[in-house]
Amino acid sequence: MTTERVQSAPSRTQADPLDDWSRRTVEVGGVSKTVYVAGSGPAVVLMPEMPGISPDVVRFARWTRDAGFCVYMPSLFGIDGAYPQADAVETVVRPACVSAEFRAFAGGGTSPVVEWLRGLARVAHAECGGPGVGAVGLCFTGNFALSMTLEPAVIAPVVNHPSLPLDDPGALEFSAEDAAAVAQRVERDGLRVLGYRFDNDKWCTGRRFAAYRALLGDAFDGRVLPGGAAHADPPPFFRDVVGCAHSVVTAHLVDQEGHPTVRARDEIIAFLAERLGLSATPSA
Repeated sequence: MTTERVQSAPSRTQADPLDDWSRRTVEVGGVSKTVYVAGSGPAVVLMPEMPGISPDVVRFARWTRDAGFCVYMPSLFGIDGAYPQADAVETVVRPACVSAEFRAFAGGGTSPVVEWLRGLARVAHAECGGPGVGAVGLCFTGNFALSMTLEPAVIAPVVNHPSLPLDDPGALEFSAEDAAAVAQRVERDGLRVLGYRFDNDKWCTGRRFAAYRALLGDAFDGRVLPGGAAHADPPPFFRDVVGCAHSVVTAHLVDQEGHPTVRARDEIIAFLAERLGLSATPSA
């Protein structure tokens, strides 16, 4: 599958103005958050990775939008559109780790923000129609895409390099009750769950993918790319703080035809198209 390339982020080293997105305030359960919306077609909720909605996250969102989806991109942390600098570990990561909305460490259960994200999926489905909604998580939000399947509208979850819980590489960011309920939903409704990681990722190791497979069985399609395929010059936050190949379709993607990370991008878009009933997508 190929996707439109005309509106990629103009630079990976500058802030993205997000001026081709509609900036909305969405309220769910009395909680309001900013959501960037663009495109038409079936809805996809694309969650940011740490340290926020970076130019590379927006680039992937535009590729998804241009493939024929209406993308809902919620602002959950960080400065929207900012280029990821190393100092974000103090200004964004540490505050998020102790925020009441997130459960960054083992034993904390499901992050409370997931309830709001399920509500966003309901809003998106009501607005866009179709068979359901896609959910794509990245890094800190990776597992949120799977947790969101407790909302019936979510039928196409993609977990990219899920990093939570940070202190237990073999655990999943769920309460025990939610884990059981997710496994039941996946089996009952025949859902498939797509996942990606690099083989040398220290934040999302093989033990985490093994935990997904133990929970979901063959419904989990975990795909592993060689770490040597990652972009050799990612933004400072990923170079100096993350310190390894990690972000398959964003910061560590190499935008060259036929590259493993570009194939991963196209596989994700194809998965969303299949699950959400998109009959055709634009070609470059």
